[in-house]
Amino acid sequence: MAERARADAMRNRERLLDAAATAFASSDGPVSLDAIARAAGVGIGTLYRHFPSREALTEAVYRAELAEVAASAGKLLARHPPAVALRRWMDRYAEFVAAKRGMAESLRVVFESGAVVPGDTRASIVGAVELLITAGTGDGSLRAEVRADDLVSSLLGITLASSSAGQTQRMLDLLAAGVVAR
Repeated sequence: MAERARADAMRNRERLLDAAATAFASSDGPVSLDAIARAAGVGIGTLYRHFPSREALTEAVYRAELAEVAASAGKLLARHPPAVALRRWMDRYAEFVAAKRGMAESLRVVFESGAVVPGDTRASIVGAVELLITAGTGDGSLRAEVRADDLVSSLLGITLASSSAGQTQRMLDLLAAGVVAR
C-alpha cells in the first residue's frame, strides 16, 4: 500500500511540474497556484505538500526544464547531423528562455536566495553547446574556432533582445549560418 501511495505522490508531483511549466510558459506575469493545482487535477493542499512555496515550485520547474534542455542536445545529435542538431537545439533553448517570463519574479527570488546559481545554469547550457560543437567540428560541418561560451552569450542576447518570435527565428538562422564551416 505504501508503494502505491508513493507512486501516486510521484505522479501528482510530475503533473504539478508539467502544469506549472505550461502555465509559466503561456503567461507574461504571475500565475495562480490554484490554477496550477486545478490544471494538474489535484487540490491546492497537494501542491503545497510537494512545493511549500511559489519559489519552491519555480525552482523545481526551472531545474527540470534546465536538465531537459541540456539533455536535448545529445538526443538531437542522435537523430540529426550536428549542424541541424545545433539549429534545432537553438530553438529549444529559445523556448526555454521564453518560458521563464511567466515566472520571472519568483525566479528572481530563487536566484537571490542562492537556491539556483547562475553559473551552474550557464555551465549546463555551455556543456550542451560544447557537445554539439565538438560533434560538428568532428565531422567538419561546424567551424572549429567557435567557442561554446561565445555561442551561449549570443543565444542569450538574441532571446532577450528579440521583439517577436519571428525576429528570434531570423536571428537564430543568422547565428547558425555563422557557425557552419565554409
